[in-house]
Amino acid sequence: MPAIPTLPIHPWLATQRVAFVPQKEASPLARQVLEGLQAAFRTLGHRIDAPPRPDTNLIFTTAPFGEPLNWRQALMFTARRRFRLQATPTVVTVVAVPPPRFRATLAHLARALARETPRPEDFAYPGMAPQAYRTLIEQGRRGGPILALERVVQAQAKGLRIILAVGEDRPQEAYLFDLVGAYPRIPFTDPNAFYTDIALRLVTAVSAEEVTDHRIVPPPIPAEVWRQAEAPQAMVRAGAAFGQRRFFTQMVRINDLVAVPALEASIAEQYSEGCFATWEPAFPGLVATITGSARPVAKDALTEDELAVIVGVRPDRKGALVRHVEGRRNDPPSSEAVELFAIDEALPRIPWQGHEVPVVRSKLHGHRGVASYDPQVVEFAPMNAAYHRFPVSCATRAQAEGIVEAFRRAETLRNPADPRPLAFTIIPGHGMVVVEKWVPGKAPFQAIWEAMDSGALEISPRVPQGPHRDVPRGGRRVIAEET
Repeated sequence: MPAIPTLPIHPWLATQRVAFVPQKEASPLARQVLEGLQAAFRTLGHRIDAPPRPDTNLIFTTAPFGEPLNWRQALMFTARRRFRLQATPTVVTVVAVPPPRFRATLAHLARALARETPRPEDFAYPGMAPQAYRTLIEQGRRGGPILALERVVQAQAKGLRIILAVGEDRPQEAYLFDLVGAYPRIPFTDPNAFYTDIALRLVTAVSAEEVTDHRIVPPPIPAEVWRQAEAPQAMVRAGAAFGQRRFFTQMVRINDLVAVPALEASIAEQYSEGCFATWEPAFPGLVATITGSARPVAKDALTEDELAVIVGVRPDRKGALVRHVEGRRNDPPSSEAVELFAIDEALPRIPWQGHEVPVVRSKLHGHRGVASYDPQVVEFAPMNAAYHRFPVSCATRAQAEGIVEAFRRAETLRNPADPRPLAFTIIPGHGMVVVEKWVPGKAPFQAIWEAMDSGALEISPRVPQGPHRDVPRGGRRVIAEET
């Protein structure tokens, strides 16, 4: 990949094999966007395939705004078979909308969300499931009208990665949507800058390799050792505590938005609303929530069958090392398992009640933001600049490494004697991670939820979508998103 010296890009970006397959009815604006992206990808040194070849891994297509696409026409479900590809490609759908219609749609959603008791009929869109209004209301309350609109566009276009291009004869702006609910806005100022920015964002997403190939290591943890350990029941109690504080966002179930018969072969039926973990010295290991992509997991009503034990990271970093527990269901751990454990590898260990333990006791990862914090209690550990401009997806090695590097720089974690018990980082377009040190007299996660209660850590439903920083305000630090 040729270097782009003016942008803080990641060093691990890979050359992609890209194809452009517009729908026959694609609008002039959508075709213009595809042409601009094709020029940008070619300039950046990627291979353009016309038509797609067996090793094409990134395909751009189009879909209309406000009209449901039949899933049989959606390349996310049909591209591999249609073009005889070696693997399922990443499909990005360009959806073009005129500015007046875009503004009118957002205004309608804003009014609908502002009602004290939202009406289902205000969220009825062609092609959506009858119960979709529940998800649209929850998503809109989390991210505003733009996030509710994102879920409508994804459901109608039958795609997860969407470029919503707003304009008439040329783009005025674009929004990039993904599964977790990112919605960064890219203004159109200069054509080269606009298309290069979008291309690099998508190259970043496709280049980030998943790290969910977990391995089981013997022996299993004896049932009696598990029963006597503190961490399992502490996890159950913590889930309930964070649920009472409405920390966890509602799980998004794809079938609650739209009925797609081919769903199982393409994507998970739902994605989880976060994860958390705490260290157990008795094993030793990290007790974490299981993945929510295979089965629904209510984090605020956990059972011990919904916990997994992480004891390491594979040497090739492609997944975590997991120990099973005798008598338990033993589902795989959260997709963030590697980052949860790798944080500990980069930081000091300390003595605790006759054991040597990581300086971090507990970790909480959620699709939330931070509005402000008390710097006497909490430290902000921002991710590197490249992650602000070019975010990465969950369950990837890139996200794990970015989070580890952020916490590696946190003074309160590097120096166990630092009195601040908490540190956090923000993952743009995704959420946040807060970690807790060992605090005498407190249960796992207690320092976190007490900080939420006291205001020392003020949680926000809005997640920064790009560059952000903390600024002083009245003895506190406020997270400000840069425009």
